[in-house]
Amino acid sequence: MTQPFSPGGESKLPAPATTAPETDRPDTDTPDVALASQWKLIWWGFKRHKLAMFCGGITLLIYLVAVFAPFLAPYSGTYHNSDYTYAPPQTVQLFDEGSFSPHVHGYSLEQDPDTLALTFELDEEQHVPIGMFVQGEEYELFGFIPWDRHLIGPVDADGPPMYLMGADANGRDVLSRIIHGTTISMSIGLVGVLLSLGLGVVLGGISGYFGGRIDNAIQRLIELIMSIPTIPLWMALFAAVPDSWSPVQRYFALTVVISLVGWVGMAREVRGKFFAVRNEDYVTAAIADGAGGGRVMFRHMLPSFTSHIIANLSLSIPTIILAETALSFIGLGLQPPTVSWGVLLQEAQNIRAVSTAPWILIPGIPVVVTVLAMNFFGDGLRDAADPYKN
Repeated sequence: MTQPFSPGGESKLPAPATTAPETDRPDTDTPDVALASQWKLIWWGFKRHKLAMFCGGITLLIYLVAVFAPFLAPYSGTYHNSDYTYAPPQTVQLFDEGSFSPHVHGYSLEQDPDTLALTFELDEEQHVPIGMFVQGEEYELFGFIPWDRHLIGPVDADGPPMYLMGADANGRDVLSRIIHGTTISMSIGLVGVLLSLGLGVVLGGISGYFGGRIDNAIQRLIELIMSIPTIPLWMALFAAVPDSWSPVQRYFALTVVISLVGWVGMAREVRGKFFAVRNEDYVTAAIADGAGGGRVMFRHMLPSFTSHIIANLSLSIPTIILAETALSFIGLGLQPPTVSWGVLLQEAQNIRAVSTAPWILIPGIPVVVTVLAMNFFGDGLRDAADPYKN
């Protein structure tokens, strides 16, 4: 077959297609993307969010600290030495006269000539050797493995103490208490959000699937809870907890109280998603096939937006952590000897203590870092799970 020519003698053959520039984002026309699962697409999208990746690593590190807290902390959460009340932070010195010898300087008491008050000063002549994997107080790793090794601490457990972040009013190590508080605060956030997830998915799913009077009743309940200021509602619910309960019982009570308020946002999210998919063909086909309401809701409808729920959960954990911190700070949450970030910040209410020992405010730093890291992590996860996100 002959090819047509233009009057100038040039062929009218189509110009060769140019090669599209390569990008980090997978081409939606390639077989890999076309056959990729939903979770793989979310992972590809999440990897492009560098800040979320970094904050996800920080979040994982914080949870590892919570799991291995007894090993990472130099002392137990209840260890105290009344001879070192409000002792200032010590700095780790790696060398001594040119040789590698990790240590901290000891303390010496000095008296103010005007006020006659006794204050601690670092004594550079006194060295307290420190080491890695040192023997110290016994504890149970993971709650059932007896051990007495600590990642870092003074070589001589019976000698002068080591306070890398200073001591509180009772001579307790602030660093150790922050590490032990991570376990309580982070577990409350995780357990609380799982309880909120259960209530939110069940009630929100029922509301969005059945609609009508059931939907109206559940939505009015949600609006009633949302109309009450959060702090007074928490105070009213937690006031019903008996003072005679053990720290463990109060811990679970606080988790339930926070979850009873935190489920409403999740319920509305789930309700909206159920409304969006309940008229889809696969839902109609499942109903026509004789599937019951529970099976249609949780086997067919819910998996279609599970990734979105997981992303919202990561944004809910910081809210619950802040709630526990706020309740414990005002004296309505956990109480000593339980150690949490909110309990540690109770001493910050004493202005005199803050003016003389500002390091007791350090427990506020992990709260800020955790909330920021989990919020950025959740934002990145939510963007990656959004199917309409470009």
